[in-house]
Amino acid sequence: MRVAVALVVASLVLAVGAVGAAVAAPSGIRGTVIRSPTTPVCQEGVPCSAPAAGVALVFLRGGLRVASATTSKAGTFRVVLAPGTYVVRLLRRPAFGGSPPRTVRVLPGRFAVANFDIDTGIR
Repeated sequence: MRVAVALVVASLVLAVGAVGAAVAAPSGIRGTVIRSPTTPVCQEGVPCSAPAAGVALVFLRGGLRVASATTSKAGTFRVVLAPGTYVVRLLRRPAFGGSPPRTVRVLPGRFAVANFDIDTGIR
């Protein structure tokens, strides 16, 4: 009887483990958005760029908007997306400067890194 119970328990453990292994790791895009220059004249030892907090990004696939994200105070973002190719762009175009859209390929179980630099137009 104990052997039969042990076999049933072992079978259940293997079955649950197989189901858990079938769950795919998340994938998507993460990165940082920086704005620069932040002053008309950059000086040695003084930062000439800063995190772009509160910037809204949109993620397009096949021309359709599939996700959006807003950068943190540190200028970072992370969005979970299915594997595929996406165009990432700013939701709103700034009055001056900006950043061109970027094409990013997401692989299964991985987060692609896409960093953006917003040209502030300060000269």
